[in-house]
Amino acid sequence: MLALTTLTSSIGHGTVVTISVLYFTRAVEIPAAEVGLGLTIAAVVGMAVSVPAGSLADALGARKASIAFVLLQGLTLWGYALVGGFTGMLMAASLVAVAESASNASRGALIAGAIPAKERVRTRAYLRSVTNVGFSIGTVLGGLALSHDSSAVYAAELLGGGCMFIVSGFAYFWLADPARVPKPPSASRWLVLRDRPFAVVGLINAVLIMNAGILNIALPIWIVEETNAPASAFAALLLVNTVLVVIFQVPMSKGAEDVRGGARALLRSGLWLASCCVVIALAAGRSPWVAVAFLAVGVVLHTMGELLYSAGTWALSYELAPDHAQGQYQGMFGLTSQLGIAITPAITAVLIIRYGWVGWTVLAAVMATAGLAAPAVARWAERSRPDTPALAPAAT
Repeated sequence: MLALTTLTSSIGHGTVVTISVLYFTRAVEIPAAEVGLGLTIAAVVGMAVSVPAGSLADALGARKASIAFVLLQGLTLWGYALVGGFTGMLMAASLVAVAESASNASRGALIAGAIPAKERVRTRAYLRSVTNVGFSIGTVLGGLALSHDSSAVYAAELLGGGCMFIVSGFAYFWLADPARVPKPPSASRWLVLRDRPFAVVGLINAVLIMNAGILNIALPIWIVEETNAPASAFAALLLVNTVLVVIFQVPMSKGAEDVRGGARALLRSGLWLASCCVVIALAAGRSPWVAVAFLAVGVVLHTMGELLYSAGTWALSYELAPDHAQGQYQGMFGLTSQLGIAITPAITAVLIIRYGWVGWTVLAAVMATAGLAAPAVARWAERSRPDTPALAPAAT
């Protein structure tokens, strides 16, 4: 049932992501700069509710919260079809961002409660493979709308994307409701906000999640502006990445089931991502085929780092969270992920577009540093768990 909910929601997500920006600019005729501003504001609003939504999932039960938030996500997506200008777009996008952020936090808590601890990383790996399949299907469906470039077709696909989330929400009814772990009397209501080691783990997450920007933002700009490779090579490289993720996410996650294994995965991830930056930089100035070869190797290295990053962060986000506060902790981890994604375009624009291969080198150093820091930070966080007697004394 988790796979079914993941597949349906990722199809809807792929459809909406593919067409939403062009829908706003071409069908609704909102200037591109205003669309970018509105989506940025919406993302910030979404970040703000991540931890409170996770706390609500802890209080109400992760399954009930997941059902409510996924259904809300589908309904708010329907609001896109009613947008008539910038104000409406801002309101609709903010509601979607809030629902998506809340849904991610509650779903993380649901997996924590429904799946035995040793199986959580493997389950997330399997679900990520399913996500890539569903997102690819959604992208194809969105491409059909782009080929017609019609307001009616855009609206129909947005409504269809919302329906996929609603189907996903109803599928949660077939899952057993995990037993809630009672909060210790001495535990703080906002425990995660006092957990400084976990905040540093989140900072490492925010750095390493920029790997998505390397692939989706920096790579196409680099191909077009600094290499002799054809622009069409980017689509083929994205396909390579998607296929590798679908095939290898589960086996690459083996060994990352606990804190030590997760930290080790992040260490390796940082080094793989650093090497990818160096190899992609070497594609500049080469003949077309040599450039494509360097880029292909770089994407394979990136995918290895991406797979290890996912496994490592799943392990740390679950294993470092007290069972009674999984929603809070998944919400905080989601917030750091959103932060990393939000700052990636600006950082890649400055480093890659302005400084070229020097920027790639700096980015490689940042990735390697974050990976190398992960084991020590994870050990610190593990020693300082908020539910240990030193930080949360048992009631007497």
